[in-house]
Amino acid sequence: MSFLKTAERKLGRFAIRNLTLYLVGGQGTALLLSLAAPGFLWAIQLIPGAVLGGQWWRLLTFVFTPPGGNPIFAIFTLYLLYFMGGSLEAHWGTFRYNLYVLIGFLMTIAAAFVFPFSAATNAYITGSIFLAFAYLFPDYQIYLFLVLPIRIKWLALLTWLYYGYEFVMGGWPARLLIFVAIVNFLLFFGRDIFYKARYGHRRIKTQASVIAKRDKPLHTCTVCGITDKTHRTMDFRYCTKCEPPVAYCTDHLQNHQHIRNDQAS
Repeated sequence: MSFLKTAERKLGRFAIRNLTLYLVGGQGTALLLSLAAPGFLWAIQLIPGAVLGGQWWRLLTFVFTPPGGNPIFAIFTLYLLYFMGGSLEAHWGTFRYNLYVLIGFLMTIAAAFVFPFSAATNAYITGSIFLAFAYLFPDYQIYLFLVLPIRIKWLALLTWLYYGYEFVMGGWPARLLIFVAIVNFLLFFGRDIFYKARYGHRRIKTQASVIAKRDKPLHTCTVCGITDKTHRTMDFRYCTKCEPPVAYCTDHLQNHQHIRNDQAS
């Protein structure tokens, strides 16, 4: 996209290399601190009401909120974030990856202030990174619990289903944050998805047409309607006394009423 190239030329020097390393390092540190002081996580979460009350640091520190669950699960999630974020940066380049994360970051803050007394989560920013990786590398295989092999596209499908469930059943704060994650994803992949769907539909129609032509019978008896596809051993002949000449099976070749142009039409 020309816009991205122009923006990268002007702003590329401000992009942070190895951004995911800082995110994972910050979340890992916050995880350790939360084990020592359970109330620590509350102090870094994005609560717009608290920000308006003067706790401005929450606008930055909320991205370092570690994944929920037990520490082992959190460490595994951070490893995946580091790997996937690094892969996206290598594939896109530093500036575009920074832009993707920045859009999710800013949109999450904006969405949070719609409900200023609810804590906003950074999970959907991480989720958008995962969905981007799964879209670009759908056949990449990981091992769940270090044992069960599964392709990343199936985990992405489960994520989309979960987002759909949360969007329908969850409250408005969660809905808004899910919407932000989806918009961020569509800003980068919507055009590609549209063209794939459009030309994929054309490809399916073309393939269906080819199959239909391939399966279309060459000979059809004018009297009984059997074809060389339904009766493969039947012999078909064309009657030259009919106008135009039409096909008949062996049973009706000598036993039919000749047709003329006016009858055929």
